[in-house]
Amino acid sequence: MEIIEPQADRPNQSPGVPPKSWLIESVLVTVFCCQILGIIGIVYAASVEGLYYKGDVAGAERASHTAKQMVIWSVVLGVLIMAAIMLIYGAAFFAAIMSR
Repeated sequence: MEIIEPQADRPNQSPGVPPKSWLIESVLVTVFCCQILGIIGIVYAASVEGLYYKGDVAGAERASHTAKQMVIWSVVLGVLIMAAIMLIYGAAFFAAIMSR
């Protein structure tokens, strides 16, 4: 009788589905929000599946988590920057109206 090892004991074969890569979101925030954080997110997002299929599940989850953080921080910074720009332009517009 042959003993079959469980899938989890094989280091090069990872069972299941890889973690979310956040690649699409990283590209979108690079285009629309904050380019620097978006590019960092793209680099980490692109490495998720490669790490997972090499058997480094923990590394793939860390890369996925980092890509997610870059997406979130990029959106937050994009919103804050847009709010600051609107506030500055609003104040300038209000000052121009009041000086007439």
